[in-house]
Amino acid sequence: MNIARVLVANRGEIAIRVIKACRALGIESVAAFSQADRESLPARMADRAVCIGPARSAESYLKIESIISAALGTRSDAIHPGYGFLAEDPELAEACAKHGLKFIGPRPENIRQMGNKLFARAVVGEYGIPVVPGSKKVKNLREACGLAEEIGFPLLFKAAAGGGGRGIKIVTEPNDLRQAFETAAAEARAAFGDGTLYLERYIPNARHIEVQVLGDRSGNVVHIGERDCSLQRRYQKVVEEAPAPPLSEALREKIRQAGATIAREMGYENAGTVEFIVDQDQQQFYFLEMNTRIQVEHPVTEMITGLDLVEQQIRIADGQPLSISQSDVRFTGHAIECRITAESANHGFRPCPGPITAWDPPVGPDIRVDTHCFAGYVVPPFYDSLLAKLITRGEDRREAAERMQNALASFAVGGVDTTIPFLRFLLAQPDYIAGTVNTRWLEAQLRHFPLCG
Repeated sequence: MNIARVLVANRGEIAIRVIKACRALGIESVAAFSQADRESLPARMADRAVCIGPARSAESYLKIESIISAALGTRSDAIHPGYGFLAEDPELAEACAKHGLKFIGPRPENIRQMGNKLFARAVVGEYGIPVVPGSKKVKNLREACGLAEEIGFPLLFKAAAGGGGRGIKIVTEPNDLRQAFETAAAEARAAFGDGTLYLERYIPNARHIEVQVLGDRSGNVVHIGERDCSLQRRYQKVVEEAPAPPLSEALREKIRQAGATIAREMGYENAGTVEFIVDQDQQQFYFLEMNTRIQVEHPVTEMITGLDLVEQQIRIADGQPLSISQSDVRFTGHAIECRITAESANHGFRPCPGPITAWDPPVGPDIRVDTHCFAGYVVPPFYDSLLAKLITRGEDRREAAERMQNALASFAVGGVDTTIPFLRFLLAQPDYIAGTVNTRWLEAQLRHFPLCG
């Protein structure tokens, strides 16, 4: 192993996850923290810790020069960006190369290829993979009206530079085009500094399926199966599982191979996730986008394969060839992940920062908790409200779901409101138990959630 020390340029549970992977590989870790995270668990767990700026992300976790300086100052060999923040910023990858640091992620050109959704659609279409029917760049409202007639309603305005559900608006009829166009463009400019939009057909009865891929610098590519991420609120994933129900085996294999083909054709290196929309009425899948980083939901894949995806990331960045071939990948059982956040579902998912007075997560066979929290930890108001990821595995989906319900019921948190009651409500619904959900289903349940309002 040429990498001896890794700067972890992130916070929260993903920082802990990377630190543990480094420890397993005999690599030193350096936690880069903001002033708000000075007393955080990652800062305590890492071999070293260095402050990279004030609490505001723009002055710390999003400041490339500070992260590079921290890596050089601590004589780190590599930087792991985690997810979010700068994980999909090609400029960080380029800055690493400029200063002789390894970037634990894909090459800058991989990030750029998939970072612009319009460009990604065009590239993937050339590989022979189906993409959702849609348009190229929409120049103005008049052009949008003409394109909408060709595509048909319902449809979506989407930000070309988008991510995280921002800059997306559903349009069901022509009279709504103007407001949706103006709102989506304004959101895109505010979030990404780029108001470029395109149109895409909206598929009402859809599932969101993603394929985990790994690639090395020699061109070797494997897929590590698929995950279902259909349970979403405002385009943000809430519950994920693997393998994805209830796909036919023929469709499942086509989706897995499509993900691997995209990674192989583009010469992808490191871990990535290719996302698809599945039209359940037509049993047809379409490319949606590619995330060029480790995903929040990667543990469900690890639970059913026994692979450590973060360790794989580090080995690939170190220049090592993939240690597994496609025939080595085996899937055993079923896994479910719930994202537990510091929000009050009773009050419109209002964020609930503050001190955690009690923290007692569940333990037991086939239960995993990825977290950075502890009793006495103060949830800061500056960042994402994710507290923990609770993952359960079973021999089948029913057992995994029952284990998740029991684990949620025994997860005790005091001092801040969490989404645990809402998650218990969701997983008890007959539609979820039967697996007959789509990407619209979760938000439709909000009106039925007790006390929700």
